[in-house]
Amino acid sequence: MKELLSSDAMATTLAARLDRVAARFERQLQSDLAQVNSLARHVERYRGKMLRPTLVIISGWAVRDSMPEDTEVDSRIDTLAAVVEMIHMATLVHDDVLDEAQMRRGGATVNSLRGNETAVMLGDFLISSAFHLCSSVGLPWLNSALGVTTTQLCSGEILQLTHRGDTALSEATYFEIIRRKTGVLSGACCALAARLAGGADSVVSALHRYGEDLGMAFQIQDDLLDLIGEESVVGKTLGIDLQKGKLTLPIVIHLGRASAPGREETLRAIAACDRTGLVALVRGTGSLGAARERAMELVSSAKERVECLTDSPSRRLLESIADATVERVY
Repeated sequence: MKELLSSDAMATTLAARLDRVAARFERQLQSDLAQVNSLARHVERYRGKMLRPTLVIISGWAVRDSMPEDTEVDSRIDTLAAVVEMIHMATLVHDDVLDEAQMRRGGATVNSLRGNETAVMLGDFLISSAFHLCSSVGLPWLNSALGVTTTQLCSGEILQLTHRGDTALSEATYFEIIRRKTGVLSGACCALAARLAGGADSVVSALHRYGEDLGMAFQIQDDLLDLIGEESVVGKTLGIDLQKGKLTLPIVIHLGRASAPGREETLRAIAACDRTGLVALVRGTGSLGAARERAMELVSSAKERVECLTDSPSRRLLESIADATVERVY
């Protein structure tokens, strides 16, 4: 695609596409009720990095780099980008209820402002709006695929809830939780965009695996930031995983490495929600570094997945996005 030959041109084009996605997102959430519109405007602030819409657009580009322009394909991809962002926003709103979080993107959460009941219904409104918008594309397979994705998201949350406070949580179970909670939506972003763009089955599959790997690396970095990040930089309430009994990867690795006395001290720190003390213990066994290494391995795997694509600016951008997931501080 000629307009993507330089990085500056790509950045400009991507920004324009994301503006179109944001406009589509906002139009879909418009209601005849002022109360709903007020909540929708508030949740629009959650969009933040727009990672998932970006993955959708760039995956489409990566497939269509050697193909002619197609306005209908671009429109469908923009719609998908808005849909996945609505689904993601819904999960954030619901997560804030489950976690009793007070801050998101540097501002108050919906649940802290309006209560859990309103936040739950807003999350449901977002999911319903997402599928309503998706149906406008007119491709039943797309609705079905996103239905599978949202089912996986919910099952991952249930799996995590059943393991709250489980100090014997295995790495295998942890990775299954984050694959479902975070990986499957990122995987769907890439794979569904590739299919809409006319990609071969092998390319669709490779991009799906790229997205899953990237999503899990992203979640591990979130785990690390929840322990060692700065709330003013990260922009959301930190230490919630500890308060809610969610064992994240650094702690899972640490508990497997710690001596018996060290394990007992760690369990006391967890019970007391002593984030500072826990960080010192986890550092002592090298488990923070080990968790980061796992994230880096997933990034390397993600970049290998896209080697099947033609070398192009969009493929290189996918590789750069993978690197950025573990370099971010918010």
